[in-house]
Amino acid sequence: MEPLDHKVVLVTGATDGLGRALAARLGRAGAAVLVHGRDPQRIADTVKEVAAEGAQVRSYQADLSSIDGVVALAGQLRQAEQRLDVLVNNAGIGHAVPGGGTRQESADGIELRFAVNYLAGYLLTRMMLPMMRSSAPSRVVNVASAGQQAIDFDDVMLTRDYDGFRAYRQSKLAQILFTFDLSEELAGSGVTVSALHPATFMPTKIVAGDPASTIEQGVEATMWQITAPPEEVAGLYFNGTEEARANEQAYDPEARHQLRELSRQLAGL
Repeated sequence: MEPLDHKVVLVTGATDGLGRALAARLGRAGAAVLVHGRDPQRIADTVKEVAAEGAQVRSYQADLSSIDGVVALAGQLRQAEQRLDVLVNNAGIGHAVPGGGTRQESADGIELRFAVNYLAGYLLTRMMLPMMRSSAPSRVVNVASAGQQAIDFDDVMLTRDYDGFRAYRQSKLAQILFTFDLSEELAGSGVTVSALHPATFMPTKIVAGDPASTIEQGVEATMWQITAPPEEVAGLYFNGTEEARANEQAYDPEARHQLRELSRQLAGL
């Protein structure tokens, strides 16, 4: 396992649930933790908790539901940080929270779950890659889900027969397609990319119903992605700490090409 002393780790969505517990664990492990959140009070509370462990901690506020918010966050990071060793794309929303299961759009007119769960992480990763290349060996960890559904490229924004479960599941599968695609692109660069389903139905605000796993189980699985030898995780999808098979669409080169082109268009790259 790779030590985390003096490593700079950014966790998006770090003010609640898995992200908050992961930030605290990273701090105890010796990492310099970059806490991202949207709500100033939650950010302050999380920073206080992580700092109480004796860790270095810095905070960044941004609304990742908008392209401008992601661009602003990347700009802040590039101005203030000298390196970025690990990016954990954890920020996300569930199938019904917010909105109660009704279709919503971001400020950019993008279906909200696709915007927050997938596109924000895609754009942030793309914008931070130069810094991560210069910090190599470094890694990107995409917190996806076992809940996956094939992307309908004829109606990605789900304007017909909207279903919150489908919106969530296709956004999570998009993360995995991006993981596989980016890992191939970055082969030999020293930047490792992987994705995982950390645990099932953890007790977080985006999960409805009775928990089936603890947040600590999710933290353990994500920490393993962060610290495992790169060759054991690069370009792979995991269920917990076990390599797993994603939805078949993730292995379709044409689907990955379609997502790549759509993402560039939506993100303005």
